[in-house]
Amino acid sequence: MKRLIIVISNIMLVATIYCQEVKWYTIEEAIELSKKEPRKMMVDVYTDWCGWCKVMDKNTFGNKIIADYLNENYYPVKLNAEQKEDITIGDQTYKFVAQGRRGYHELAAVLLNGKMGYPSVVFLGMVNNQLQVIYLKQGYTPPKDFDQVIKFFGENYYKNKTWEEFMAEYKSPIEE
Repeated sequence: MKRLIIVISNIMLVATIYCQEVKWYTIEEAIELSKKEPRKMMVDVYTDWCGWCKVMDKNTFGNKIIADYLNENYYPVKLNAEQKEDITIGDQTYKFVAQGRRGYHELAAVLLNGKMGYPSVVFLGMVNNQLQVIYLKQGYTPPKDFDQVIKFFGENYYKNKTWEEFMAEYKSPIEE
């Protein structure tokens, strides 16, 4: 029995080290939080049927290094591109648009510039009290590559360095 408890404790410790959870917000919550403590927002635009979205949730957002960094430096937002509930930002209300078998949410279409591919990650920042898209990344992104992207934008390297200059200097702590 004592051995079983030790094994279970070790499994829980390993799970804690390697699996960290991102604290997800709605976009409305993230905007309100950003007014009190300004941070960029990282919006994960997904659908329930998207297989690569699930892989990204598990591999990329489930990575402790990434989850910790997102939780400390961004307001991470989950946005279902096919959700039916309205989203109001300021005086603008975004709605679900029925189309074909599924439809789409207007906010997802705006954030993705009409290129409805999943998973997609949109980095937003507040400029003059307006949300602005800083960068749009479409498709599955493995943990090491995602770490590079979140650091490039999260630490504002994008303001004074090219991606190539940044990559020549930055070494991700995440192994392939």
